[in-house]
Amino acid sequence: MALTATEIGSIVQELAPALTEGWIQKITQPLPDVVVFEVRVPGHTRRLLCSAHDETARLHLVHRSLPNPPTPPSFCQLLRARIQGARIDGIRHLAGDRIVRVDLMSRDGPVSLIAELFGKHADLLFLDAEERVLATIRHNKDRIGQTYCAPSPAPSRSLSQGIDKAPPTPPSDAEPFPLSAKLETLYREREAELSHLTQVRERESVLRKSLKKHLRRMAALRRDLDQAAKYEPYARYGELLKANLGSLKKGLTTVTVVDYYDDTLPELTIPLDPTKAPQANMDTYFAKYRKFVSAQREISPRVVAIETEVQQLQAELDAIKNGTWQPPTFDGHSAPCSTTRTDRRRAAVEERRGPFRRFVSSDGLQIFVGRNARENDELTFGLAKSEDLWLHAHAVPGSHVVVRLEKGTDPPPETLRDAATLALLYSDLKKSGKGEVIYTRRKWVRKAKGQAPGAVTVTQEKALYVTLDKRRLDAMKERSHV
Repeated sequence: MALTATEIGSIVQELAPALTEGWIQKITQPLPDVVVFEVRVPGHTRRLLCSAHDETARLHLVHRSLPNPPTPPSFCQLLRARIQGARIDGIRHLAGDRIVRVDLMSRDGPVSLIAELFGKHADLLFLDAEERVLATIRHNKDRIGQTYCAPSPAPSRSLSQGIDKAPPTPPSDAEPFPLSAKLETLYREREAELSHLTQVRERESVLRKSLKKHLRRMAALRRDLDQAAKYEPYARYGELLKANLGSLKKGLTTVTVVDYYDDTLPELTIPLDPTKAPQANMDTYFAKYRKFVSAQREISPRVVAIETEVQQLQAELDAIKNGTWQPPTFDGHSAPCSTTRTDRRRAAVEERRGPFRRFVSSDGLQIFVGRNARENDELTFGLAKSEDLWLHAHAVPGSHVVVRLEKGTDPPPETLRDAATLALLYSDLKKSGKGEVIYTRRKWVRKAKGQAPGAVTVTQEKALYVTLDKRRLDAMKERSHV
């Protein structure tokens, strides 16, 4: 299903005039080997799709967008950090080959994207001004840092139902990009299938990890219950010792008493700790019985709740196995819906904890901002987890800002800039409208000894220079929780 060099040349002729001098305003990676660039040109917003998939390698404009994962892949994060906002200076096809070059002017200077549309060996490369390969969508480590050299041309078979096989359609008011439209129609079903399969695999991996974690937690809780169950008769032991305290003395290892709690009044031998006084032995039995009562009250409901969640997780895995699972939809502004009671309960608790300012980043991540010194202290050392991102305006008084992150994930570049903008806004740098913001993981933030609440010491920090962006702030405030 690979496109020929001639077909690629025809597509570039169609889309180059429509995109040159446009600005890349958004980048998404809906599939591991597919990137979509949203390009703004006067009066229009165009979507340029580039696929490096073995079966669907191509480059063309699209009307429909594909669902995106809640966390962008690392290649997408890099492109957002380096070329979001860049101007397209030119798009050219390397004659006789299946390679397309997109030259860009970013805030750091000229850079390029190279789309090698070789089917099985397709790739998308990001080059710096010196033509060095900075990253590839295929994560080809052998090419990173090397000066780009185009591979030798290889013969290709035209699409069996591709644009060479179909009669040419001239541009019209209704469809100004007929070649792109044909390719989008041709690949739509296959792309949707690949997108669905990718989401199924990712969701199945998440479900299996979560199920394993829940089962491990449930087993631990049941062990605690079994241990506490041994203490159930200890209330009776304590009461019988209490009734016979006058006849007991320190040093005894056992005592035999009449069990008044049994209608047959049998004799009952109770073990004693010879190093403890009779009163202490009695108190020990009562204390262990309280552990049993506490376990029944606190642990049993947790076991029931986890059992319910395990059933939900297993039901979703069964749906995947049976082919009836459907992925949730994401709108780019909200996080995916929680699928377990624990997730919903945790979100509700976070909503109740503290009157912090709350925002949602452009990537759907939660951002918390302290309102005063007390809240700063509570936010950083109460609500925030060790892997969360922590930000503060550099060297001036201001609010603590925390971005909620999943363990093992990095903050998307746009989320980092959103949070840094808030740290600047709620600091003494607000009047100047620009300044440096430091950020690090919460685990590298410590309370300053002997200082007022909110005073901290920070290590492993990095710095980001930001300016107040009204559009960014307005967008965040629209998504604000409070």
